[in-house]
Amino acid sequence: MRDASTRRGRPPNARGAIGSRARGRLPRIGGGSRSLLPCPFVKSHTAYLTMNLPARRAFVNITPEVRDAVEQSGVREGMVLVNAMHISASVFINDDEPGLHHDYDAWLERLAPHAPTSQYRHNDTGEDNADAHLKRQVMGREVVVAITAGKLDFGPWEQVFYGEFDGHRKKRVLIKVIGE
Repeated sequence: MRDASTRRGRPPNARGAIGSRARGRLPRIGGGSRSLLPCPFVKSHTAYLTMNLPARRAFVNITPEVRDAVEQSGVREGMVLVNAMHISASVFINDDEPGLHHDYDAWLERLAPHAPTSQYRHNDTGEDNADAHLKRQVMGREVVVAITAGKLDFGPWEQVFYGEFDGHRKKRVLIKVIGE
């Protein structure tokens, strides 16, 4: 008599979590469902911030707005993505300390100085913000923060910041909360 694994076309030693769902079938999750999507227990919430800073360069702590979006989402366990939706702005995590912000600004200006604007080929298009694109590349476009028990799960001193490198106009920040 053949055992169950042989009847399904597997050799008798191909048991276990991986071997039990072979041949391209999806694993069973969430109470026996074979489909990975949609997951009825997953919530999502989207919020947007509009930034319009009067300075060419600035750093703004947006942690309170991110916390508000997490609270409004009702997600207890999950993640929040915070994304600068413009190519001359950034979102990053660090300490909310004015000296550090000054050091970032000075360091970024040494790495990619604004002037002379003629040093950048991008500015041949009529723009004057090539340095802002480079600064954004260094600082990053987005962060992901874990949500545990309905709260942002930060390490000591961590905060979420918006970095502006070419101000004087409206830009958006996306806050996308996903979890259960």
